[in-house]
Amino acid sequence: MRKRVLVIGALGKIAGQVLPALRARYALTLLDVRAEDRSGRSVEGVEIADLGNADRDAYRAYFSGIDAVVHFGFVRPENDGAEARFRAEMRNVEMAYNVYMTALEEGVSRVVVASSNHAADYYEELILDGAMDFVQPEDRALSDNYYGWAKETYEHLGFVFAAGKQNGRPLPNVQIRIGGPRETDIEQCQLGDLRCMRRALGAYISDRDMQQLFVKSIEAEEIADESGVPFQIFYGISGNSHAFWSLANARSVIGYAPEDNSERRFAASIAAHLRAARERDGYPGARND
Repeated sequence: MRKRVLVIGALGKIAGQVLPALRARYALTLLDVRAEDRSGRSVEGVEIADLGNADRDAYRAYFSGIDAVVHFGFVRPENDGAEARFRAEMRNVEMAYNVYMTALEEGVSRVVVASSNHAADYYEELILDGAMDFVQPEDRALSDNYYGWAKETYEHLGFVFAAGKQNGRPLPNVQIRIGGPRETDIEQCQLGDLRCMRRALGAYISDRDMQQLFVKSIEAEEIADESGVPFQIFYGISGNSHAFWSLANARSVIGYAPEDNSERRFAASIAAHLRAARERDGYPGARND
């Protein structure tokens, strides 16, 4: 029998990249706050529910009999102001609580959350400046912006639910810190900007690798950490040669085996960036047309 999986925020960009693999393997229930995708097209099978609603009985029935929940839901700020960003992220934290608590109350076996590399993005500039080499999932998450703060907060909230002390029993959950799930990031870098190029290469994740990571996070029999708490944070990147986030626990715990590598995928772009940097800086071998 196929697992029953509830997908929250099913019409978002990341969900759209992962859904083909989920549709092929599971019996899905799709939830979102709207019935149309970003292009305005109606999507068949999407149920309307706002999980930011504190009244969990309003959507409890969708969790009944579900084996796993995949949470992509996200509240966008009304504008770019700091206050608006903070208020929106507070709503995201509250929504995460509602997802965890309803899943726990309805006996769901596992929750998989689309988190972000921004949960620990404070370290990124240090790495690009050469002051750090690598970030491990177990390193203290630090962010200097409200978006990253919220991601770290509902990761930590996930740990509270996984530990089980607060609510009487554990809720196993996985947090996936998605990197750069786009084919265009390196193209957005000014030609010869090696700092930007390195970030794009390190963060890249292909659709098929992201799909594999979510599927294995749902299906792995055991996700307990070294202390026995059923909780993991995995970085969501491909097997990139230029990675500065570790995949070690994703490989060892759930058998994640990425198929793609940004160095191979974007070899032509890398060559163009390096050539432009040499020409700009006057390195030997640069052309002087």
